[in-house]
Amino acid sequence: MQPFQRIAITGKPDDTAVIETIERLVAMLEQRGREVVVDTAISTEIAQAIDLLIVVGGDGTLLHAARDIAAHDVPVLGVNRGRLGFLVDVSPDRFDEIEAVIAGDMIIDERLMLEARIIENDQVIARSVALNEVVFQKWNTSRMIEFDTWINAEPCNRHRSDGLIVSTPTGSTAYALSGGGPLMHPGLDAMALVPICPHTLSNRPLVINASSQVEVRIRQEEINQVHLSCDGQTDLSLGAEGRVQIGASSHRLRLVHPPGHRYFDILRAKLRWGDGTPSC
Repeated sequence: MQPFQRIAITGKPDDTAVIETIERLVAMLEQRGREVVVDTAISTEIAQAIDLLIVVGGDGTLLHAARDIAAHDVPVLGVNRGRLGFLVDVSPDRFDEIEAVIAGDMIIDERLMLEARIIENDQVIARSVALNEVVFQKWNTSRMIEFDTWINAEPCNRHRSDGLIVSTPTGSTAYALSGGGPLMHPGLDAMALVPICPHTLSNRPLVINASSQVEVRIRQEEINQVHLSCDGQTDLSLGAEGRVQIGASSHRLRLVHPPGHRYFDILRAKLRWGDGTPSC
């Protein structure tokens, strides 16, 4: 690929470690003749002027940036200044990997994103996108909530649980994993419906094709008891009917990795599988 020339950097402005890493990045990039802009929020104007976004922080910081940048088809590289780092997989001590990326030596994978749409009178009244998951959960009641799921206009299940996670393959290592959902390779075009603490053990996670359209219908008496969020960062009001449609977004995140990146290496390191690389 062609080297990147116009690069934006974003991260939390109140984190000393993040600020220090950004300052080092700017110095390195400018020394190599790159145009660099630093901002805490990536505006449309900035997104249209750059060919790479570097996110310094944790996965949450990248999730926030992903929703702003995906519509502009700009590749995103994550530098880990957080904790787990499934998405921000470059160490701040490995500037050699960043140099390789800006020189055009990299791996890019396209990550499925979801769009949640609030429906009222058969019209979309609000929408939001998610890279990890769309989550329905009880929020001001101690009892379970009840709702129905439909897939491609066919009834699927009536749920009694603490909520539901609709997850992408990227999100399968996040909240969905804690809820007992399956790990899904990020190259899959699929999404998982993962119940949160279901009333019956037969209510198991369900994996469906990403081309499917999921509709969640909250019972009228439950609407005020349910909280809906995208990636844990954007909240949506359920509206008067409690109908939410979820499907694949028309945009995908172009996630950049340094040369030599291997997905299963990340899983082994982050999930502490075994003692290292398999011998066979």
